[in-house]
Amino acid sequence: MAAFRYLVNDVPAAVEFYTTHLDFKLIEQYGPAMAILSRDDVTLWLAGPMSSAAKHMPDGQKPAPGGWNRIVLMFPKLDETVATLKSAGCTFRNEILEGPSGNQILLDDPSGNCVELFEPR
Repeated sequence: MAAFRYLVNDVPAAVEFYTTHLDFKLIEQYGPAMAILSRDDVTLWLAGPMSSAAKHMPDGQKPAPGGWNRIVLMFPKLDETVATLKSAGCTFRNEILEGPSGNQILLDDPSGNCVELFEPR
């Protein structure tokens, strides 16, 4: 089994986002420090500022949320999903793009982590 870890600024806000908008289920939560969520065969660890994952590295770097690496979640009716998320106030980095294998759009979680929503051809 593999899991993805996202650093987030606020674990409860991230849990709310993923469970409300992206059909994740809360498996475990360790106060404001960390939560484990699942959706189908995806396990997502949300690590807040108090988690061990957010501690400074020996060279002084501090792990932070954001960037372009992302999990990809499949949705059968991407247009409808995007319309629902936009009406709920969710923030996207772009509009739906058509590619050779399907359509995609990039959604930001409350901490600026990228989530790709994908509809296969």
